[in-house]
Amino acid sequence: MSKGTILVTGGAGYIGSHVVKQLGAAGERVVVLDNLSRGYRQAVTSGELVVGEVGDQALLARLIADNHVDTVMHFAAFTIVPESVSEPLKYYGNNTCSTRALLQVCAEHKVKHVVFSSTAAVYGIPAGGVASEESPTQPINPYGTSKLMSEWMLRDLAAASDLRYVALRYFNVAGSDPTAQIGQATKGATLLTKVACEHIVGKRSHVSVFGSDYATPDGTGVRDYIHIEDLASAHLKALDYLRDAGKSVTLNCGYGHGYSVREVLRMVEKVAGQPLQIREEPRRAGDPPSLVAKAERVKSELGWTPRYDDLQAIVSSALQWERKLARNPW
Repeated sequence: MSKGTILVTGGAGYIGSHVVKQLGAAGERVVVLDNLSRGYRQAVTSGELVVGEVGDQALLARLIADNHVDTVMHFAAFTIVPESVSEPLKYYGNNTCSTRALLQVCAEHKVKHVVFSSTAAVYGIPAGGVASEESPTQPINPYGTSKLMSEWMLRDLAAASDLRYVALRYFNVAGSDPTAQIGQATKGATLLTKVACEHIVGKRSHVSVFGSDYATPDGTGVRDYIHIEDLASAHLKALDYLRDAGKSVTLNCGYGHGYSVREVLRMVEKVAGQPLQIREEPRRAGDPPSLVAKAERVKSELGWTPRYDDLQAIVSSALQWERKLARNPW
């Protein structure tokens, strides 16, 4: 069976660009749609980059028809939790409404497959700090809610049509391409490893720890950190799964164990060989105390095997990228 083209929305951003790189290495035909508000041209290492909005239905229709697109990988979204709390309508507009526009065009043009970038934020504060795919979805911030609403639309469209999908609920994505060709370049990033490595290279004066009084072993938040390369490979496995007639499914993407903020910062100090200037701050709105995946299903359903489940490897790749970025800014 011939393979159609893959439309990757948000493919110039942190996660999308790593997936595009792996798709290119696998010989896939790729078209990237990104408005470059938070992405970068130089991050797109494969396929054609089209600068535009995911909510532009006329543009979407033209791209899908002209390029014989049969699969959409949808990453385009705002992803900063504190910003979603302070600007909720921005998140519902860009994340939820634009997804609705995209799915409308997918339905009209009979797109077969969608791989959707969702988030563990849909779980809110799960019991015991651990979430399975069956855990209640009770988001505590507009970012999580905006993604959950998109999941619902995708679910209902698939029930009413021949479209099939894989929705991947990411836990805490970290690290960079081990070759340092691409990485996270988001300005004002809030992801812990990114922030700590920016401090190491002199871009930040300190690292803030938001909350040290949680009911966790050391009082700081615990998260399931997944290397970007492993997360990207899960998307290619999802593509294979859908092409092999797999049924629509929603899956967690994590390693199944967590590290506290303090543990991550200690690893950054170890890898960098220097201490961090750390400031303790009040808890941040929208942050759960602990969020760790039950991640057996993604392995069994997709045949996914992580290769970088190692905190030192995650931090080392992040710091290598940050040092390169300091020398050659994007």
